[in-house]
Amino acid sequence: MNREQKAGLVDDLHARFKDTPFVVLTEFKGSTVAELDAFRRACDPAGAYFRVVKNTLAVRALEGTGKEILADKFRGNVGLLISGEDAIRTAKLVKEQTKDSEKIFVKAGFFDGDILDAKAVEKVADLPTKEELQANLLGLLVQVPQQLLAVLQAPARDLLFVLNNYAAKLEQSESAGGQQP
Repeated sequence: MNREQKAGLVDDLHARFKDTPFVVLTEFKGSTVAELDAFRRACDPAGAYFRVVKNTLAVRALEGTGKEILADKFRGNVGLLISGEDAIRTAKLVKEQTKDSEKIFVKAGFFDGDILDAKAVEKVADLPTKEELQANLLGLLVQVPQQLLAVLQAPARDLLFVLNNYAAKLEQSESAGGQQP
């Protein structure tokens, strides 16, 4: 890789670091190229970017992104996973892909301004996704008017219930001999 390619890579990584809320550093010691390719291919549908880059280039790309605190985590064999728009979906992907792997595992992460360890990355994966949150919000938006309508209809319904019971008692008393309750 020549200087121009390295500069282009640093610029690309810098832009990705700047735009993303979630970054995961993985360690892949002892894994094969096929395993890394499978991991990379699994990241594409989630909109995540996975790449193995030189640590010095990655640290240079971090400058000015607000994620500089990750710099000391770039030691050894590091695979860089940068989430797309949906950080939770990426965290779920990482959890799924690394749960059975002994060779690829989470080294560190960055989410919402904090450095994360492997367990914290798993906790991020347990959060609801954007789609799940939207579905919950829609359910609440539909449920509130339904509950309000039920509360508003309750007095009229209760009055109707009382009147129907009174009418039924009147009918029973008339059929029993004409006495009123």
